[in-house]
Amino acid sequence: MFDLHTHTTFSDGRNSPEEMVLSAIGMGMSTLGISDHSYTSFDESYCIPRHRLEEYRNCIRSLQEKYGDRIGIRLGLEKDYYSDTVDEGYDYLIGSVHYVKLGEEYVAVDESAQILIDAAARHFGGDIYSLAEIYYSSVSDVINRTHANIIGHFDLFKKFNRDGSLFDENAPRYKKMVIDAADKLLACGVPFEINTGAIRRGYRDDPYPSPEMIRYIKARGGKLILSSDSHSAEDLCFLFGRFAEV
Repeated sequence: MFDLHTHTTFSDGRNSPEEMVLSAIGMGMSTLGISDHSYTSFDESYCIPRHRLEEYRNCIRSLQEKYGDRIGIRLGLEKDYYSDTVDEGYDYLIGSVHYVKLGEEYVAVDESAQILIDAAARHFGGDIYSLAEIYYSSVSDVINRTHANIIGHFDLFKKFNRDGSLFDENAPRYKKMVIDAADKLLACGVPFEINTGAIRRGYRDDPYPSPEMIRYIKARGGKLILSSDSHSAEDLCFLFGRFAEV
């Protein structure tokens, strides 16, 4: 049992790295990966401050030494598509897209539905599918851009669409952009995560990617790993049992 997508107080998590490690040990986990958010200069509200990146690396490395005889600990980083942090010094990277860039504006995909509605209104006359197309275009390029080892929450754009009020996830236009992005990423040979974080926080009833896309990825030989995207110690390995055989 392992979980590689987790966050601590170094970025937007609620528990310290050591608290996360102790919780993982208590759960009998074999491996815990800490993967706090990479620095983004245009939005410092959620990420590791640039001046704390070395401290972050040193902290996780010290925990590896302290608890290495009880659990495997991996030093990771969730690298945003628009982050300019240096990749050296990490055991692995998760490549994720959290923003749609429109000119000089960075539109956060996972903060609120209203942000997406307003951005679509300002730039596309209310056509949210045009906004989604830019998102999935970035997602399709996330491995080339970040050189990550794991594809993070592939279809994050659907986060606030639980009731289908933002757009139709079965619309041919939407399904095409999702499949096109998946096909480009499948060619990279990098695993997609099955991310249960939105379920835990009450935004979705299904993971990222959707069960339909999980089946699509598996049918084409794609690799998948379970990730909790945990922001607290009690959320590690959330619902892994339910999705282990999806």
